[in-house]
Amino acid sequence: MGAVDFGYLEGFAAGDRKVISEVLALFRQQAEAWAGSLDAADPGWRDVVHTIKGAARGVGANVLGDACADAEAAGPSGLPAVRTALEAAVADIAAYQARS
Repeated sequence: MGAVDFGYLEGFAAGDRKVISEVLALFRQQAEAWAGSLDAADPGWRDVVHTIKGAARGVGANVLGDACADAEAAGPSGLPAVRTALEAAVADIAAYQARS
């Protein structure tokens, strides 16, 4: 399995390809903005991680959601794992969209 469980999202969206496409496009757009805030020097990093966690769980990016939960508990030392998982989720989504 990849970084995103697309079966979860497809089931949640009842297979509506338009909804799935819109949700994934929005996630990718948001990911660009989130990436810049995943820095311990950014005072809002914890809020961003919490937001990413919810969005990740919503699209089936459970590895990213777990990395975010870990970072919330561990503090800034967890941010590299969040960045890595976010990059993997975005890459997986891009590949999925290219196939669709």
